[in-house]
Amino acid sequence: MIRLDTLSPAPGSRKGKKRVGRGDGSRKGSFSGRGCKGQKGRAGFRMKPGFEGGQLPIIKRLPSQRGFTNIFKTGYDVVNVGQLNAFESGTVVDIISLLELGLVKTGENPVKILGDGEIDRPLTVKADKFTATAKAKIEAAGGTVEEFVDEASAD
Repeated sequence: MIRLDTLSPAPGSRKGKKRVGRGDGSRKGSFSGRGCKGQKGRAGFRMKPGFEGGQLPIIKRLPSQRGFTNIFKTGYDVVNVGQLNAFESGTVVDIISLLELGLVKTGENPVKILGDGEIDRPLTVKADKFTATAKAKIEAAGGTVEEFVDEASAD
């Protein structure tokens, strides 16, 4: 049974405190490992964070930043309507087929179809978001648009 009063650290895991200023035989005598004179050799010396020895600190060399980064922003993988011409007519275009063709890199982000370019074949396009022009161009070419509905926002 283990008792708190019998616990001790493993041998060699705890190092003794460095005793400075106890004579030259200890190798930490006279200047106590602080070098010879100067600001850093004095008691109570504390270098303020970011001090670079008089050189202009990096925090002052960088341009001041304004605004903030919204951590809740939804990043979309975008595909233009003109890029959908790579598919055969009548194909169902979804995230998997876009990944296979290399139009979407990872498939981790939601997909948004933008209206840039022209489409000349009927396709069934399934994506998370569509712009109004993209929807109009796909439907004008005889295709259909299926937009995923987010269950969390539907409640």
